[in-house]
Amino acid sequence: MWSHVAFEHPATFDTLAMDPDKKQEIVNDLINFSTSKDYYAKIGKAWKRGYLLFGPAGTGKSTMIAAMANLLKYDVYDLELTTVKDNTELRKLLIDTSSKSIIVIEDIDCSLDLTGQRKKKKDKEEDDDKKKDEEKDPAEEQMKKMEQENKNSQVTLSGLLNFIDGLWSACGGERIIVFTTNYVEKLDPALIRRGRMDKQIEMSYCSFEAFKVLAKNYLDINSQDLFAEVGRLMEETKMTPADVAENLMPK
Repeated sequence: MWSHVAFEHPATFDTLAMDPDKKQEIVNDLINFSTSKDYYAKIGKAWKRGYLLFGPAGTGKSTMIAAMANLLKYDVYDLELTTVKDNTELRKLLIDTSSKSIIVIEDIDCSLDLTGQRKKKKDKEEDDDKKKDEEKDPAEEQMKKMEQENKNSQVTLSGLLNFIDGLWSACGGERIIVFTTNYVEKLDPALIRRGRMDKQIEMSYCSFEAFKVLAKNYLDINSQDLFAEVGRLMEETKMTPADVAENLMPK
């Protein structure tokens, strides 16, 4: 059921706009995971690791995934939950993935009704009166729209949890599962607890250290007289790496 295309994304951790210390921590974590087969067998756990990438749009979540894949030389499986018929089909997709793979579910907060659905009824009752006089949350409106558009999918929260760490999650050797979201607060806590999403990485606005990576990538410069001023401005403004990169592109 998977369609195969060659993965040729050029992103690496060298080109990723992020604080160097944080970046190195992630690299070390990935390498440690990929070389820990005996350790996982010793402790009786499936050889897999979950990463949650969260933060505003344009902060490099998709680029991070590409850098992970290129570092480890793993295959990437991009899973669109709204096209999966039910939990059985989801399990079949998992079984069909290869060893040394990264399974990606991007924008999981918008994929299906998996975001805090256990308290959905209670929240609705509490929010009904408030929302009469308040502006509607764009993220919540987007989720409602997705619910209407994807009624055919019968994948449940329970099915997805089993996909992540159920019995079948141990098949196929080493595997990384990555979720991305712009709205981590919208996710059901069961989906992102420790043991499922082992490492939660906040992808934030562009820092000065991240700017220097972009300046090197786009302008081939390591320092410049204006860098001190840029550093001051980076502390005062909220610009994503994508916004900064767009301004560094040759016009």
